[in-house]
Amino acid sequence: MKTLEQLIIGSKPDAVHGPAPAGLEIQELTLDSRRAGPGVLFAALKGHQNDGHAFIGQAITAGSRAVLCENLPETLHPECTYLVSKQPRQTLGALCRVFFDDPSAQLQLVGTTGTNGKTTVSTLLFDLFSGLGYRCGLISTVEYRIGTEIFPSTHTTPDVVSLTGLLARMVEAGCAYCFMEVSSHAADQERIAGLRFAGGVFTNITHDHLDYHGTFAHYLRAKQRFFDQLPSDAFALTNRDDRNGQIMLQNSRASRYTYGLHGSSDFSGRIIESDFSGMLMELDGKEIWFRLIGDFNASNILAVYGAAFLLTGGTQDDLAIQLSKLGRVNGRFETLQGPDRITAIVDYAHTPDALENVLKTINKIRSRNEQLITVVGCGGNRDTAKRPEMGRIAAQLSDRVIFTSDNPRDEDPEAIIEAMKSGVEPTDYKKILSVVNRMEAIRTAVSMAGKGDVILVAGKGHETYQEIRGVKHPFDDRQAIETQFKTAR
Repeated sequence: MKTLEQLIIGSKPDAVHGPAPAGLEIQELTLDSRRAGPGVLFAALKGHQNDGHAFIGQAITAGSRAVLCENLPETLHPECTYLVSKQPRQTLGALCRVFFDDPSAQLQLVGTTGTNGKTTVSTLLFDLFSGLGYRCGLISTVEYRIGTEIFPSTHTTPDVVSLTGLLARMVEAGCAYCFMEVSSHAADQERIAGLRFAGGVFTNITHDHLDYHGTFAHYLRAKQRFFDQLPSDAFALTNRDDRNGQIMLQNSRASRYTYGLHGSSDFSGRIIESDFSGMLMELDGKEIWFRLIGDFNASNILAVYGAAFLLTGGTQDDLAIQLSKLGRVNGRFETLQGPDRITAIVDYAHTPDALENVLKTINKIRSRNEQLITVVGCGGNRDTAKRPEMGRIAAQLSDRVIFTSDNPRDEDPEAIIEAMKSGVEPTDYKKILSVVNRMEAIRTAVSMAGKGDVILVAGKGHETYQEIRGVKHPFDDRQAIETQFKTAR
């Protein structure tokens, strides 16, 4: 709890209108007018779809006597204090920092951004440092963690009030580190405003989220903004193998480092051999077996190793060995064994680049004496431009493809499938089937598979639901595969 006067002094809004705030206690900050009430400061932000200014009256009627806004309403309530800011999101970040006693300054907070790999890198860092004996926090697409406590994830990166509050709970629980994903939406919407990062990691950037960002340049800039805001005593670790990796470092004040599988980097390595159980890598002059698979995961391992080395100052001699003990991340190249040596792989690949990486990894490992059957769809109400490309990649790199429903949301799943099929080369038409029902598509793939064949079910990974017309229906790709494997026996 803080007084409004303390919050104003700490956040420095451009102007304050209304009664003197002395003595007014603020018990909660909120972006949601439905949570407004006595002792609650309501932040009226302009969003992608709604403008919080339209709900100021509702918040005041509910009892809030403090409002953060960019523009003053035409009619001012005589008992309400208005904090006016030309950059309200940054001011809200400062309010959160004061209200929650600056939790990010009491943690070693590391953010990972990029199109693919954010979840794997953040989760492996959490697991690694937990294994080294530290109490840690995790904020990821899959889940939030405070030590051994697990909470359902609402967003890849929560809003700044929820996020700072979550960090405060981590501090209270004795966490020394927090590893979090930083989405492009979060950077663009300044959900990380007011936070102090010990380091930032860049994985890669490819086609995604253009439904929101509009252009690739805007998407790239959103990622770069995170590195621009790192303090001078933080580290910035970027993927040298990605041609946009150096762009992330252009304006960063942080100490700059690189990792990569190709060429000279501060942290480098190479794959020696691999199969569906893992891969042997040369890392830091040692040959080490990891349970993860593929070039993309080798890159993720280097990112984790580099970040851990920088966080510990290189004092942990066994970092690579500890990392090799970690298992795979939920829904990321997760393998299941079926009858007749059939291997099923569940992966979250929902972008063209991620799908191509997974399929190329499978093709490198398999002997080509077996079929690769891919089950894949695209989400509704999201970037439509990637659908033909994902269809083309799936058909080109697989022996058989079943286009199916992902999370169609408010769109017609058949229309989404048709968009995917439009990208398929004529020479690959004979490979494809369309099965709208996802369970039926998985059943079809299992029934088509013969001895030693490989089935990839892509797009949903860790998700345990399928979103159709605003309703989330229980659906887990892994459970669906296991059910069909049992039926096939």
